[in-house]
Amino acid sequence: MGRAVVIGAAGQIGRPAVEALARDGWEVTAASRGGARDEGWPGEVRAVRLDREDDTALGALIGDGCDLVVDIVAYGARHARQLTGLADRIGSAVVVSTVSVYEDGTGRGFDTMSEPGGFPQYPVPVPEDQPTVPPGDATYSTGKAALEGELLAAGDRLPTTLLRAGAIHGPHSPLPRELYFVKRNLDGRRRRVLAHRGESRFHTSAARNIAELIRLAAARPGSRALNACDPRPPTVAQIGAAVDAVMGVEKETVLVDGAAPSPSVGSSPWSVELPVVFDMTAAERELGYRPVVPYSESLPETVGWLTRRLSGQDWREAFPTLARAYPDLFDYAAEDAWFGAVGA
Repeated sequence: MGRAVVIGAAGQIGRPAVEALARDGWEVTAASRGGARDEGWPGEVRAVRLDREDDTALGALIGDGCDLVVDIVAYGARHARQLTGLADRIGSAVVVSTVSVYEDGTGRGFDTMSEPGGFPQYPVPVPEDQPTVPPGDATYSTGKAALEGELLAAGDRLPTTLLRAGAIHGPHSPLPRELYFVKRNLDGRRRRVLAHRGESRFHTSAARNIAELIRLAAARPGSRALNACDPRPPTVAQIGAAVDAVMGVEKETVLVDGAAPSPSVGSSPWSVELPVVFDMTAAERELGYRPVVPYSESLPETVGWLTRRLSGQDWREAFPTLARAYPDLFDYAAEDAWFGAVGA
């Protein structure tokens, strides 16, 4: 298939992406800050260290040229310009973006979700031609929009497939949302609370399914943006039940109408007041995409990895990114006080 360079190869998406490309016949150079190898990679994969911010090092890694660059960690206009500046030495690119670039046409999007009246009124499902937020550097969403804009504008020089991922799940995640259920089960909690009657749907994206999309896009270069999600997004209540089944436990789930009683009670990393679901027909049509793993079948590997990571350390130390995003995720005292008040 040719020579492929994967930037961000040691991360959650990079590991299965390198494996998928190598098994498809690509000669893969797996670049990451630490230069780590994954035990699942074929022996011929070359692992190297790379500082993503070092323009000279990136140019040296590309060398005289490569057929494909997969950039999993690119962010903002600067990283886009790094890639387009090497366009004469790159055949095509696949770059991971995010569904958070979408807005609803009235200025509401992921950045306004927590504001009163700021929840976006997305169509269900959201297609790729939905409006996106203005590019900039103020938020994660605007930075990804800036990345997308630069790359799509340079499509005649560097054909780039942008993959807009949803709630990514799988081993090696810095933001493992499944921990919400896994840790409660490990801690022996008998009950849990879910807002919006547990019906929230925030579209999931298995790292292995994103890797499959990367593999398919690598073989069909083009300039386009595609959603990169699982086939059927489960509700948060279904996610909890699936985790319970993997762990062999039974829990009482208390369903609350409307929003969470407090930030510490009933608010999960998937809790949204309206469905946030994305249309996958374009990927099916343009790439022949078929998911390699449904959500429930991906869980045993994820639950096992989370359980091992929690062994002997506090969850905040194991997952600092998750702790910063959701500091009140395991406030059991607040939950117990709420249960006591409801019972009274």
